Amino acid sequence: MTTPRGFRDRADDSLLTLLGDIPELIRNLVVAELEAGKAWVKRTAKDAGIGAGWIAGALFVLFWTVPALGAFVIIGLSSWWPAWLSALVVFVAMLLIAIILALLGIGRFRRISKSQNPVQSIAQDVKEVRDEL
Repeated sequence: MTTPRGFRDRADDSLLTLLGDIPELIRNLVVAELEAGKAWVKRTAKDAGIGAGWIAGALFVLFWTVPALGAFVIIGLSSWWPAWLSALVVFVAMLLIAIILALLGIGRFRRISKSQNPVQSIAQDVKEVRDEL
């Protein structure tokens, strides 16, 4: 007889049958934990790569704000209004872009720490098995 989720009802199985199934169940558990570990590493590496890309973008934009600040000082000293104001606007806009890109990158790196580590999952499984015994 099967349950609504498709699992076999084990209530009528003998003790020897249940004991004989233990190696297969342990093997299935180990395989499932290894697959979960692989998926976690893949997901974590992807988040780290995307986060590093956002940080690199922020650093690239920040790199070009230095010449904008230089243009701001030079134009501000040589010409009082239009060029000065435009250089200031460019500098502030690029600084805001760098801040936004940095925040996006930091957000990606924070996702890494929020996801459950497979080692934590295995430790939780071992704890639950010990509690049952």
